[in-house]
Amino acid sequence: MTQQVPSTEPELAGVRNFRDVGGLPTVDGRRVRHGVLFRSGHLAHATEEDAAFLASLGLHTIFDFRNAADQKLEGPDVELPGVRNVNLPLSDPADGAEFWKMVRDGDLDQLRAILSDGKGAARMTASYRTMVKHRTAEHSRVLHALADDSVPALMHCAAGKDRAGVSVAVTLLALGVEREAIVADYLESGAKHRRYKVRRSGSAETAYTPEVMELLDPLFDARAEYLQAAFASIEETWGDVDTYLTRGLQFAPEARERLRERLLD
Repeated sequence: MTQQVPSTEPELAGVRNFRDVGGLPTVDGRRVRHGVLFRSGHLAHATEEDAAFLASLGLHTIFDFRNAADQKLEGPDVELPGVRNVNLPLSDPADGAEFWKMVRDGDLDQLRAILSDGKGAARMTASYRTMVKHRTAEHSRVLHALADDSVPALMHCAAGKDRAGVSVAVTLLALGVEREAIVADYLESGAKHRRYKVRRSGSAETAYTPEVMELLDPLFDARAEYLQAAFASIEETWGDVDTYLTRGLQFAPEARERLRERLLD
């Protein structure tokens, strides 16, 4: 039986950007049920108290969208008893160990070369488009799992903003959640207390200069234009959301109805 948890956000010491997606309105007057779909940053640094809270949610499945470089950098998720962990690596705007080495070392020349003059934001929008257009198998697997048996579920990547953000958005589209509500939920990841903490190896002088932080800001920011790029990619490739779900994700109307019954009030 799904536990009904409070919609108020808990204070977790080692997990960033955690929240319950419950309460979001659909276009036909329903709402996402509280306690069935959660999102967060990675769980590798969860404290014992964090783990106890996560275990209390009655989770069935944790979807981890990090790649091998993320997991090497941050570590594996904390293990929660009785919870299934599914790793589905998705493309990352900051993909690869070399990029994160540049960030941790504060390599200003290289960071300027790949992120200055709008290149950081362009990198983000291109990645969001890629995640929608070329990761259909992964999104299909998530939706079918949720429709069949995998709730309550937690979706996360490293920061809980980009890969998890797109996956949550795709799920909410399948549920018929209002587009404005999907964007508003996504934008909550931009709050300062939610942002990913980079563990840098450079000195404070090189790692935390205003220029470095400004260059990195597009990567750590949640901007409506990023998610809108994903939506635009759906419309350009498939024409509309229904066709994207049925043809792109092979997610039939009957499966969509099962998903709605599991996740909506």
